[in-house]
Amino acid sequence: MEHEYRIFVVEDDPWFSDVLEYMLTREAGCRVDVFRSGQACLDSLHQRPALITLDHNLKGINGLEVLRQVKAYDASIPVVMISGQKNVSLALQLLRAGASDYIVKGEEGNERLLGLVRSVLEKEALRKEVEGLRKEVTQRYDFANLIGTSAQIQTVKQLMAKALDNNITVSISGETGTGKEVVAKGIHYNSKRKKKPFVAVNVAAIPGELIESELFGFEKGAFTGAEAARKGRFEEANGGTLFLDEIGEMELPTQAKILRAIQEREITPIGSNETRQVNVRLLVSTHRNLAEEVKKGNFREDLYYRLLGLPIEMPPLRERGNDILMLAKHFVSEFAKANELGTITISEGARKKLFKHSFPGNVRELKAHMELAAVMCTHKVIEPHDLNFVTSVDASSFLVNEKTLREYNDEIIMHFLRKYDHNVLLVADKLDIGKSTIYRMLNRMKTDSERFG
Repeated sequence: MEHEYRIFVVEDDPWFSDVLEYMLTREAGCRVDVFRSGQACLDSLHQRPALITLDHNLKGINGLEVLRQVKAYDASIPVVMISGQKNVSLALQLLRAGASDYIVKGEEGNERLLGLVRSVLEKEALRKEVEGLRKEVTQRYDFANLIGTSAQIQTVKQLMAKALDNNITVSISGETGTGKEVVAKGIHYNSKRKKKPFVAVNVAAIPGELIESELFGFEKGAFTGAEAARKGRFEEANGGTLFLDEIGEMELPTQAKILRAIQEREITPIGSNETRQVNVRLLVSTHRNLAEEVKKGNFREDLYYRLLGLPIEMPPLRERGNDILMLAKHFVSEFAKANELGTITISEGARKKLFKHSFPGNVRELKAHMELAAVMCTHKVIEPHDLNFVTSVDASSFLVNEKTLREYNDEIIMHFLRKYDHNVLLVADKLDIGKSTIYRMLNRMKTDSERFG
């Protein structure tokens, strides 16, 4: 039987060491290595034990000195000191030197030791699980997973690499669906802050009246419904990275408070008079041209220059050439593997159709189409008819019937909403109208539907 965890038992009493070895192997399911001297234990620390039980009254190097050397080698190794007698002052001395616990030999001590070992191993299992997840996330957002060989993507990777060893703000621009958050996560999980939180906030998805409490938190009783204090996203990201997605949608009053938080490295929760220090690396993204938004008066100029930092522009998929096919194959392969569909290929006709499509929804749209095609195809080959692209507006009957200007406006907006998967921000940008115009139209249509059944 292969044991997952290794325990060092350092004990010069042969009978008691046999008792510990039997108990820990049988009851805790661990591999146990017995050492008769402290030096033998120290010489084997490279084997990285999960736990050490250490007799205090060893011959040669005593237990206290062994404990100090173990902690100097690796302070994270738990060490349980075992003694033949109760001695409060000795116990305190050993605990101050880094011992996890102090146990007196005997039946009660053995039971206590067994419970302690189980607790330590549970923590070790949790640590391994967290470390495994961290490695998985890091691999997932490795630069190699920013798929593509086009010159534009190579430039993006080069700029990402320049952002790793410093805390410069990174501003990521590009159309919706180009992979801005993938870039943000790639920077975080390959930087020195990768073991700290990555907190993403979609600014466009939070109503203006709630964004301040979302970012800065609030105290209990700060407003109706604030039944308990809550940390804001700045505090949640402390020590790590805060990613503000679609920051171009942020309203001017909030922009002023964001600027202060960046400049002073401190925030004030709603309902509090005390500021709190925060240490966050800021990454931002937008599909808007912030320089143009500054000219229009929609974005603060001082905040714009604060956020500009290292600019990275994500290219639209239609400009990435053969990357389209590389991504299509990747999405089909990943979907087929996750759903146990076997190997699915893309026919030559389907490939040509991919290159002809403009992909207004970019990489996100391509992924959705390829997953659907993988489901719809027969004989595990994706054919052109499996790719259900809407390539043009059907305007053949658009002007046949006389309609009001508002009715024509509604039809145009609804067409673009359907085309872009009801992405209000993208449609507003494409039609150069305010998102509030779209929301008002949708509310009006809903009211009319309810009124007239």
